[in-house]
Amino acid sequence: MDHNIAVGLDIGTTKIVAMIGRKNEYGKLEILGIGKSKSLGVHRGVVNNITQTIQSIQQAIQEAEASAEMKIEGVTVGIAGQHIRSLQHSDYITRPNSDLVIDEEDIDRLINQVHKLVMLPGEEIIHVLPQEYKVDGQAEIKEPIGMYGGRLEANFHVVVGQVSSIRNIGRCVQSSGLNLEGITLEPLASANAVLSQEEKEAGVALIDIGGGTTDLAIFRDGIIRHTAVIPFGGNVITEDIKEGCSIIEKQAELLKIKFGSAWPGENKENEIVSIPGLRGREPKEITLKNLSKIIHARVVEIIEQVYVEIKNYGHEEQKKKLIAGIVLTGGGAQLKHLKQLVEYITGMDTRIGYPNEHLAGDSDEEITSPLYATAVGLVLDGIKRNERKKVELKEKLSPKTVEEKQEEKPVEKPTKERRSFLDKLTERVKDFLDNAE
Repeated sequence: MDHNIAVGLDIGTTKIVAMIGRKNEYGKLEILGIGKSKSLGVHRGVVNNITQTIQSIQQAIQEAEASAEMKIEGVTVGIAGQHIRSLQHSDYITRPNSDLVIDEEDIDRLINQVHKLVMLPGEEIIHVLPQEYKVDGQAEIKEPIGMYGGRLEANFHVVVGQVSSIRNIGRCVQSSGLNLEGITLEPLASANAVLSQEEKEAGVALIDIGGGTTDLAIFRDGIIRHTAVIPFGGNVITEDIKEGCSIIEKQAELLKIKFGSAWPGENKENEIVSIPGLRGREPKEITLKNLSKIIHARVVEIIEQVYVEIKNYGHEEQKKKLIAGIVLTGGGAQLKHLKQLVEYITGMDTRIGYPNEHLAGDSDEEITSPLYATAVGLVLDGIKRNERKKVELKEKLSPKTVEEKQEEKPVEKPTKERRSFLDKLTERVKDFLDNAE
Protein backbone atom coordinates (compact mmCIF):
# COMPACT_ATOMS: atom_id res chain seq x y z
CA MET A 1 0.00 0.00 0.00
CA ASP A 2 1.10 3.53 -0.85
CA HIS A 3 2.69 5.55 1.98
CA ASN A 4 0.29 8.44 1.50
CA ILE A 5 -2.75 6.20 1.91
CA ALA A 6 -4.18 5.22 5.28
CA VAL A 7 -7.21 3.30 6.48
CA GLY A 8 -9.26 4.21 9.54
CA LEU A 9 -11.45 1.59 11.19
CA ASP A 10 -14.09 2.97 13.52
CA ILE A 11 -15.55 0.12 15.56
CA GLY A 12 -18.69 1.66 16.97
CA THR A 13 -21.71 0.34 18.81
CA THR A 14 -24.15 0.91 15.93
CA LYS A 15 -21.90 0.82 12.89
CA ILE A 16 -18.41 -0.17 11.81
CA VAL A 17 -16.81 2.13 9.24
CA ALA A 18 -13.72 1.44 7.18
CA MET A 19 -12.45 4.52 5.39
CA ILE A 20 -9.56 4.75 2.92
CA GLY A 21 -8.01 8.17 2.41
CA ARG A 22 -4.91 9.83 1.03
CA LYS A 23 -3.40 13.29 1.13
CA ASN A 24 -3.69 15.23 -2.13
CA GLU A 25 -1.11 17.73 -3.39
CA TYR A 26 -2.75 20.53 -1.37
CA GLY A 27 -2.33 18.60 1.89
CA LYS A 28 -6.06 17.91 2.11
CA LEU A 29 -7.62 14.51 2.69
CA GLU A 30 -9.22 12.73 -0.27
CA ILE A 31 -11.52 9.84 0.59
CA LEU A 32 -10.92 7.00 -1.88
CA GLY A 33 -13.36 4.48 -0.50
CA ILE A 34 -15.71 3.86 2.38
CA GLY A 35 -17.47 0.77 3.67
CA LYS A 36 -19.85 0.42 6.56
CA SER A 37 -21.69 -2.42 8.19
CA LYS A 38 -24.09 -2.81 11.07
CA SER A 39 -22.09 -3.41 14.19
CA LEU A 40 -23.02 -6.64 15.88
CA GLY A 41 -21.15 -7.73 18.96
CA VAL A 42 -20.22 -4.30 20.32
CA HIS A 43 -22.00 -2.90 23.35
CA ARG A 44 -21.34 0.61 24.67
CA GLY A 45 -18.08 0.76 22.77
CA VAL A 46 -16.80 -2.56 24.14
CA VAL A 47 -16.53 -5.79 22.13
CA ASN A 48 -18.74 -8.45 23.69
CA ASN A 49 -18.94 -10.91 20.79
CA ILE A 50 -15.68 -11.51 18.95
CA THR A 51 -17.10 -13.62 16.08
CA GLN A 52 -19.84 -11.16 15.18
CA THR A 53 -17.47 -8.21 15.39
CA ILE A 54 -15.00 -9.92 13.04
CA GLN A 55 -17.79 -10.55 10.52
CA SER A 56 -18.91 -6.92 10.69
CA ILE A 57 -15.32 -5.66 10.27
CA GLN A 58 -14.76 -7.92 7.26
CA GLN A 59 -17.98 -6.73 5.66
CA ALA A 60 -17.04 -3.05 6.09
CA ILE A 61 -13.51 -3.70 4.80
CA GLN A 62 -14.75 -5.59 1.70
CA GLU A 63 -17.15 -2.77 0.88
CA ALA A 64 -14.37 -0.17 1.24
CA GLU A 65 -12.00 -2.27 -0.90
CA ALA A 66 -14.65 -2.60 -3.60
CA SER A 67 -15.40 1.13 -3.68
CA ALA A 68 -11.70 2.09 -3.79
CA GLU A 69 -10.67 -0.88 -5.96
CA MET A 70 -7.68 -1.67 -3.81
CA LYS A 71 -6.59 -4.10 -1.11
CA ILE A 72 -6.49 -3.03 2.53
CA GLU A 73 -3.62 -4.37 4.62
CA GLY A 74 -3.25 -2.28 7.75
CA VAL A 75 -5.68 -0.11 9.71
CA THR A 76 -5.68 2.52 12.43
CA VAL A 77 -8.30 1.64 15.03
CA GLY A 78 -10.08 3.85 17.52
CA ILE A 79 -10.77 2.84 21.11
CA ALA A 80 -13.53 4.25 23.24
CA GLY A 81 -16.03 2.58 25.50
CA GLN A 82 -17.29 2.88 29.02
CA HIS A 83 -14.04 1.60 30.54
CA ILE A 84 -12.04 4.70 29.57
CA ARG A 85 -11.39 7.19 32.34
CA SER A 86 -8.91 9.97 32.87
CA LEU A 87 -7.08 11.49 35.80
CA GLN A 88 -4.74 14.38 36.52
CA HIS A 89 -1.33 13.60 37.95
CA SER A 90 1.85 15.53 38.57
CA ASP A 91 5.32 14.06 38.77
CA TYR A 92 8.92 15.26 38.80
CA ILE A 93 12.47 14.07 38.18
CA THR A 94 15.72 15.43 39.56
CA ARG A 95 18.37 15.75 36.90
CA PRO A 96 21.82 14.46 37.83
CA ASN A 97 23.62 17.21 35.90
CA SER A 98 21.96 20.63 35.86
CA ASP A 99 24.79 22.13 33.76
CA LEU A 100 23.35 20.42 30.68
CA VAL A 101 20.19 21.66 29.02
CA ILE A 102 16.96 19.68 29.29
CA ASP A 103 16.47 17.39 26.29
CA GLU A 104 14.05 14.79 24.90
CA GLU A 105 15.49 12.07 27.11
CA ASP A 106 14.66 13.96 30.31
CA ILE A 107 11.07 14.33 29.18
CA ASP A 108 10.87 10.66 28.21
CA ARG A 109 12.24 9.74 31.63
CA LEU A 110 9.56 11.84 33.29
CA ILE A 111 6.79 10.32 31.15
CA ASN A 112 8.08 6.79 31.79
CA GLN A 113 7.87 7.52 35.47
CA VAL A 114 4.17 8.36 35.13
CA HIS A 115 3.71 4.99 33.44
CA LYS A 116 4.75 3.30 36.68
CA LEU A 117 1.64 4.63 38.43
CA VAL A 118 -0.25 1.82 40.11
CA MET A 119 -3.64 1.32 38.46
CA LEU A 120 -6.64 -0.78 39.39
CA PRO A 121 -6.31 -4.48 38.41
CA GLY A 122 -6.82 -4.96 34.68
CA GLU A 123 -6.32 -1.30 33.87
CA GLU A 124 -3.53 0.15 31.83
CA ILE A 125 -2.38 3.64 30.93
CA ILE A 126 -3.25 4.42 27.31
CA HIS A 127 -2.20 8.05 26.97
CA VAL A 128 0.09 10.28 28.98
CA LEU A 129 -0.40 13.87 27.85
CA PRO A 130 1.88 16.51 29.41
CA GLN A 131 -0.06 19.71 30.22
CA GLU A 132 2.57 22.15 31.40
CA TYR A 133 6.02 21.92 32.88
CA LYS A 134 7.83 23.49 35.80
CA VAL A 135 11.59 23.90 35.87
CA ASP A 136 13.11 24.56 39.30
CA GLY A 137 9.76 25.90 40.48
CA GLN A 138 9.25 28.24 37.52
CA ALA A 139 5.72 27.46 36.39
CA GLU A 140 3.69 27.58 33.16
CA ILE A 141 6.43 26.42 30.81
CA LYS A 142 5.07 24.98 27.57
CA GLU A 143 8.34 23.69 26.15
CA PRO A 144 11.18 22.95 28.58
CA ILE A 145 13.65 21.60 25.99
CA GLY A 146 16.79 23.69 25.83
CA MET A 147 16.36 25.20 29.30
CA TYR A 148 18.67 24.77 32.29
CA GLY A 149 17.38 23.33 35.54
CA GLY A 150 17.83 20.61 38.13
CA ARG A 151 14.23 19.67 38.87
CA LEU A 152 11.79 19.07 36.03
CA GLU A 153 8.15 18.55 36.91
CA ALA A 154 4.95 18.43 34.92
CA ASN A 155 1.21 18.06 35.22
CA PHE A 156 -0.14 15.19 33.20
CA HIS A 157 -3.49 14.20 31.84
CA VAL A 158 -3.49 10.41 32.09
CA VAL A 159 -6.02 8.31 30.17
CA VAL A 160 -6.66 4.83 31.53
CA GLY A 161 -8.51 1.89 30.00
CA GLN A 162 -9.04 -1.83 30.43
CA VAL A 163 -6.33 -3.98 28.92
CA SER A 164 -8.69 -6.80 28.03
CA SER A 165 -11.03 -4.52 26.04
CA ILE A 166 -8.12 -3.12 24.05
CA ARG A 167 -6.72 -6.58 23.40
CA ASN A 168 -10.13 -7.81 22.25
CA ILE A 169 -10.25 -5.05 19.65
CA GLY A 170 -6.73 -5.98 18.54
CA ARG A 171 -7.80 -9.60 18.33
CA CYS A 172 -10.81 -8.74 16.13
CA VAL A 173 -8.66 -6.68 13.77
CA GLN A 174 -6.02 -9.39 13.45
CA SER A 175 -8.54 -12.18 13.01
CA SER A 176 -10.11 -10.16 10.19
CA GLY A 177 -6.79 -10.56 8.37
CA LEU A 178 -5.59 -6.98 8.95
CA ASN A 179 -2.45 -5.47 10.41
CA LEU A 180 -2.98 -3.30 13.46
CA GLU A 181 -1.00 -0.20 12.54
CA GLY A 182 -2.08 2.09 15.31
CA ILE A 183 -4.49 2.61 18.18
CA THR A 184 -6.00 6.03 18.87
CA LEU A 185 -8.38 7.34 21.45
CA GLU A 186 -11.65 8.05 19.60
CA PRO A 187 -12.42 11.43 21.19
CA LEU A 188 -8.96 12.55 19.99
CA ALA A 189 -9.61 11.26 16.46
CA SER A 190 -12.97 13.04 16.25
CA ALA A 191 -11.36 16.23 17.56
CA ASN A 192 -8.71 16.07 14.81
CA ALA A 193 -11.42 15.83 12.20
CA VAL A 194 -13.79 18.61 13.28
CA LEU A 195 -11.95 21.20 15.37
CA SER A 196 -9.90 24.07 14.02
CA GLN A 197 -6.61 25.06 15.63
CA GLU A 198 -8.16 28.39 16.75
CA GLU A 199 -10.88 26.56 18.65
CA LYS A 200 -8.34 24.35 20.39
CA GLU A 201 -6.39 27.42 21.42
CA ALA A 202 -9.42 29.36 22.66
CA GLY A 203 -10.81 26.42 24.63
CA VAL A 204 -13.47 24.06 23.33
CA ALA A 205 -15.38 20.96 24.42
CA LEU A 206 -15.98 18.35 21.75
CA ILE A 207 -18.99 16.14 22.43
CA ASP A 208 -19.18 13.09 20.17
CA ILE A 209 -22.59 11.45 20.57
CA GLY A 210 -22.32 7.91 19.27
CA GLY A 211 -24.75 5.02 19.47
CA GLY A 212 -23.45 3.45 22.65
CA THR A 213 -21.31 6.12 24.27
CA THR A 214 -20.83 9.88 24.32
CA ASP A 215 -17.18 10.94 24.20
CA LEU A 216 -15.92 14.22 25.52
CA ALA A 217 -12.60 15.90 24.78
CA ILE A 218 -11.71 19.33 26.14
CA PHE A 219 -8.94 21.46 24.62
CA ARG A 220 -7.45 24.71 25.83
CA ASP A 221 -4.28 26.50 24.63
CA GLY A 222 -3.96 23.89 21.92
CA ILE A 223 -3.52 21.04 24.41
CA ILE A 224 -6.01 18.36 25.38
CA ARG A 225 -7.02 18.97 29.00
CA HIS A 226 -9.73 16.47 29.82
CA THR A 227 -11.33 13.38 28.31
CA ALA A 228 -14.30 11.34 29.44
CA VAL A 229 -16.55 8.62 28.07
CA ILE A 230 -20.18 8.64 29.20
CA PRO A 231 -21.88 5.25 28.75
CA PHE A 232 -25.01 6.64 27.05
CA GLY A 233 -25.66 7.55 23.45
CA GLY A 234 -28.26 7.55 20.73
CA ASN A 235 -29.27 3.95 21.40
CA VAL A 236 -30.74 4.77 24.82
CA ILE A 237 -32.95 7.37 23.15
CA THR A 238 -34.19 4.73 20.70
CA GLU A 239 -34.79 2.33 23.61
CA ASP A 240 -36.86 4.96 25.40
CA ILE A 241 -38.99 5.58 22.30
CA LYS A 242 -39.45 1.83 21.90
CA GLU A 243 -40.62 1.43 25.50
CA GLY A 244 -42.60 4.67 25.64
CA CYS A 245 -44.54 4.06 22.42
CA SER A 246 -44.61 0.22 22.59
CA ILE A 247 -43.15 -0.23 19.11
CA ILE A 248 -40.28 -2.30 17.73
CA GLU A 249 -36.73 -1.01 17.67
CA LYS A 250 -36.52 -0.53 13.91
CA GLN A 251 -39.59 1.71 13.97
CA ALA A 252 -38.29 3.62 17.00
CA GLU A 253 -34.99 4.32 15.23
CA LEU A 254 -36.81 5.56 12.09
CA LEU A 255 -39.13 7.74 14.16
CA LYS A 256 -36.16 9.29 15.95
CA ILE A 257 -34.30 10.05 12.71
CA LYS A 258 -37.27 11.30 10.69
CA PHE A 259 -39.46 13.13 13.20
CA GLY A 260 -37.40 13.31 16.38
CA SER A 261 -36.65 16.64 18.00
CA ALA A 262 -34.90 17.50 21.25
CA TRP A 263 -37.23 20.44 21.87
CA PRO A 264 -40.86 19.58 22.76
CA GLY A 265 -42.18 23.12 22.30
CA GLU A 266 -41.72 22.81 18.54
CA ASN A 267 -44.54 20.37 17.82
CA LYS A 268 -48.26 21.03 17.86
CA GLU A 269 -50.58 18.63 19.69
CA ASN A 270 -52.29 17.59 16.46
CA GLU A 271 -49.18 16.37 14.59
CA ILE A 272 -49.50 12.60 14.51
CA VAL A 273 -47.50 9.79 12.95
CA SER A 274 -49.20 6.51 12.19
CA ILE A 275 -47.08 3.38 12.56
CA PRO A 276 -48.14 0.07 10.98
CA GLY A 277 -49.10 -2.54 13.57
CA LEU A 278 -47.40 -5.93 13.76
CA ARG A 279 -48.95 -8.79 11.78
CA GLY A 280 -52.52 -7.63 11.26
CA ARG A 281 -52.77 -5.48 14.39
CA GLU A 282 -54.16 -1.97 14.31
CA PRO A 283 -51.72 0.81 13.37
CA LYS A 284 -50.44 2.92 16.28
CA GLU A 285 -50.81 6.67 16.36
CA ILE A 286 -48.11 8.64 18.08
CA THR A 287 -48.14 12.41 18.57
CA LEU A 288 -44.90 14.16 17.72
CA LYS A 289 -45.29 16.15 20.93
CA ASN A 290 -45.02 12.94 22.97
CA LEU A 291 -42.15 11.68 20.84
CA SER A 292 -40.11 14.81 21.45
CA LYS A 293 -40.92 14.75 25.17
CA ILE A 294 -39.43 11.24 25.40
CA ILE A 295 -36.34 12.28 23.43
CA HIS A 296 -35.98 15.55 25.35
CA ALA A 297 -35.92 13.81 28.74
CA ARG A 298 -33.11 11.47 27.77
CA VAL A 299 -31.06 14.05 25.86
CA VAL A 300 -31.20 16.40 28.85
CA GLU A 301 -29.81 13.60 31.01
CA ILE A 302 -26.92 12.94 28.61
CA ILE A 303 -26.05 16.63 28.25
CA GLU A 304 -26.20 17.20 31.99
CA GLN A 305 -23.73 14.35 32.57
CA VAL A 306 -21.40 15.84 29.97
CA TYR A 307 -21.79 19.26 31.57
CA VAL A 308 -20.76 17.82 34.94
CA GLU A 309 -17.53 16.65 33.26
CA ILE A 310 -16.99 20.09 31.70
CA LYS A 311 -17.41 21.63 35.16
CA ASN A 312 -15.04 19.04 36.64
CA TYR A 313 -12.42 20.27 34.22
CA GLY A 314 -12.96 23.72 35.71
CA HIS A 315 -14.79 25.60 32.95
CA GLU A 316 -16.27 27.95 35.54
CA GLU A 317 -12.87 29.33 36.57
CA GLN A 318 -11.93 32.43 34.62
CA LYS A 319 -8.54 31.04 33.65
CA LYS A 320 -9.99 27.81 32.25
CA LYS A 321 -13.01 29.23 30.46
CA LEU A 322 -13.81 27.53 27.15
CA ILE A 323 -14.23 30.52 24.88
CA ALA A 324 -15.13 28.55 21.76
CA GLY A 325 -17.88 26.71 23.66
CA ILE A 326 -19.09 23.30 22.53
CA VAL A 327 -18.86 21.38 19.26
CA LEU A 328 -21.30 18.51 18.76
CA THR A 329 -20.45 15.64 16.44
CA GLY A 330 -21.19 11.94 15.89
CA GLY A 331 -24.45 10.46 14.64
CA GLY A 332 -26.38 11.81 17.61
CA ALA A 333 -25.52 15.38 16.64
CA GLN A 334 -27.99 15.15 13.76
CA LEU A 335 -30.96 15.27 16.12
CA LYS A 336 -33.11 18.33 15.35
CA HIS A 337 -32.85 21.31 17.73
CA LEU A 338 -30.08 19.64 19.74
CA LYS A 339 -27.83 22.69 19.36
CA GLN A 340 -30.49 24.96 20.88
CA LEU A 341 -31.04 22.56 23.79
CA VAL A 342 -27.31 22.28 24.54
CA GLU A 343 -26.98 26.08 24.50
CA TYR A 344 -29.99 26.35 26.80
CA ILE A 345 -28.66 23.84 29.35
CA THR A 346 -25.00 24.88 29.39
CA GLY A 347 -25.18 28.54 28.37
CA MET A 348 -22.20 27.90 26.05
CA ASP A 349 -21.92 28.69 22.34
CA THR A 350 -22.55 25.54 20.35
CA ARG A 351 -22.07 24.42 16.77
CA ILE A 352 -22.44 21.11 14.94
CA GLY A 353 -19.04 19.71 13.91
CA TYR A 354 -18.70 18.43 10.36
CA PRO A 355 -15.47 16.61 9.52
CA ASN A 356 -14.66 18.92 6.60
CA GLU A 357 -11.81 20.74 8.36
CA HIS A 358 -9.18 18.69 6.48
CA LEU A 359 -11.23 17.14 3.67
CA ALA A 360 -10.64 18.00 0.02
CA GLY A 361 -13.22 20.42 -1.39
CA ASP A 362 -14.88 17.98 -3.77
CA SER A 363 -15.66 15.35 -1.10
CA ASP A 364 -18.92 13.48 -1.22
CA GLU A 365 -21.61 15.12 0.87
CA GLU A 366 -22.24 11.87 2.75
CA ILE A 367 -18.68 11.78 4.08
CA THR A 368 -18.91 15.28 5.57
CA SER A 369 -21.72 14.12 7.87
CA PRO A 370 -20.98 14.17 11.63
CA LEU A 371 -21.52 10.38 11.51
CA TYR A 372 -18.08 9.95 9.98
CA ALA A 373 -16.10 12.33 12.18
CA THR A 374 -14.25 9.55 14.01
CA ALA A 375 -13.44 7.61 10.83
CA VAL A 376 -12.02 10.72 9.14
CA GLY A 377 -9.96 11.44 12.25
CA LEU A 378 -8.56 7.90 12.26
CA VAL A 379 -7.53 8.20 8.59
CA LEU A 380 -5.78 11.50 9.37
CA ASP A 381 -4.02 9.80 12.25
CA GLY A 382 -2.92 6.90 10.04
CA ILE A 383 -1.50 9.32 7.46
CA LYS A 384 0.40 11.18 10.18
CA ARG A 385 1.82 7.89 11.40
CA ASN A 386 2.94 6.98 7.87
CA GLU A 387 4.61 10.34 7.42
CA ARG A 388 6.47 9.87 10.68
CA LYS A 389 7.68 6.46 9.56
CA LYS A 390 8.94 8.02 6.34
CA VAL A 391 10.86 10.70 8.26
CA GLU A 392 12.37 8.03 10.53
CA LEU A 393 13.42 5.95 7.52
CA LYS A 394 15.05 8.97 5.91
CA GLU A 395 16.91 9.72 9.14
CA LYS A 396 18.19 6.16 9.29
CA LEU A 397 19.37 6.30 5.70
CA SER A 398 21.01 9.74 5.94
CA PRO A 399 22.07 10.52 9.53
CA LYS A 400 22.21 14.24 10.30
CA THR A 401 25.07 16.15 11.81
CA VAL A 402 24.77 17.23 15.43
CA GLU A 403 24.13 20.87 14.43
CA GLU A 404 21.26 19.98 12.11
CA LYS A 405 19.72 17.78 14.77
CA GLN A 406 19.84 20.56 17.35
CA GLU A 407 18.24 22.99 14.95
CA GLU A 408 15.22 20.87 14.16
CA LYS A 409 14.53 19.17 17.46
CA PRO A 410 12.05 21.62 19.01
CA VAL A 411 9.81 21.60 15.96
CA GLU A 412 9.28 17.88 15.80
CA LYS A 413 9.07 17.09 19.44
CA PRO A 414 5.44 17.44 20.50
CA THR A 415 3.93 15.01 17.99
CA LYS A 416 6.73 12.54 18.39
CA GLU A 417 6.70 12.29 22.15
CA ARG A 418 2.94 12.48 22.55
CA ARG A 419 2.22 9.69 20.10
CA SER A 420 4.97 7.29 21.04
CA PHE A 421 2.93 5.84 23.89
CA LEU A 422 0.07 4.78 21.71
CA ASP A 423 2.62 3.30 19.35
CA LYS A 424 4.12 1.40 22.27
CA LEU A 425 0.65 0.27 23.29
CA THR A 426 0.01 -0.92 19.73
CA GLU A 427 3.30 -2.85 19.84
CA ARG A 428 2.35 -4.40 23.18
CA VAL A 429 -1.08 -5.45 21.93
CA LYS A 430 0.52 -6.92 18.80
CA ASP A 431 3.14 -8.81 20.83
CA PHE A 432 0.50 -10.12 23.17
CA LEU A 433 -1.64 -11.35 20.27
CA ASP A 434 1.31 -12.95 18.49
CA ASN A 435 2.37 -14.81 21.62
CA ALA A 436 -1.17 -15.79 22.57
CA GLU A 437 -1.89 -17.66 19.34
